[in-house]
Amino acid sequence: MALGAFHPLAGKRLSDSARKEKGCCWETGATPAWMSRQIGLRVPENAADRRAGYKVGERYDTGLLSFALPTLEAKAYLAPLTPKGARMLRNVEPEPADYRPAAGFTHLSLPEPETLVDGMLMGGFCPDNVDSPDTEHLAYRVKVFSHEYTPGTTRIHLRSTIVPGLTPPPWFLAVPGKTKGIAGRKRGILTDTIGHSFRSWSVPVKHCE
Repeated sequence: MALGAFHPLAGKRLSDSARKEKGCCWETGATPAWMSRQIGLRVPENAADRRAGYKVGERYDTGLLSFALPTLEAKAYLAPLTPKGARMLRNVEPEPADYRPAAGFTHLSLPEPETLVDGMLMGGFCPDNVDSPDTEHLAYRVKVFSHEYTPGTTRIHLRSTIVPGLTPPPWFLAVPGKTKGIAGRKRGILTDTIGHSFRSWSVPVKHCE
């Protein structure tokens, strides 16, 4: 075989590896309330259809958070999350329909926001360039997608880079009456919005590359 030639089996192995990586390492127990606390970003009380995911990566982990709001409330929520002098942009160069990022919202049974055009706005912020009560405990870089998928209703998608090492609470903590803690190397008490206490180890580190 000539130097630099590409063997089709090697390509298949790389493709299989990529597919395995995209489907790998999603932690169980990452509820919207827990994910909101780890990112350090408040979710509005009347937000509907809340969804969350947490994926372990090689260098950094990724947190996903998504919820729906009436469009006017979504705009009010996002306004202070837009850095001064910046604005959210339309998706003028959408990804193809089969686009699947390493930590995608398809894991939450949602379309990838990068593939959407109509009603889609994109932005992002860091702990040191926004000033909002909702970001008082913000610890990481956050990418934001705002999608008015039906007139008057907007779904907000948040994807956050997170320093590795968080341990989501086990699923049973979302069940009333179950309040056991879980072990962690560094422990801190967190409380879910439905009043359940759980243990995790989270040392917020402001990170925005």
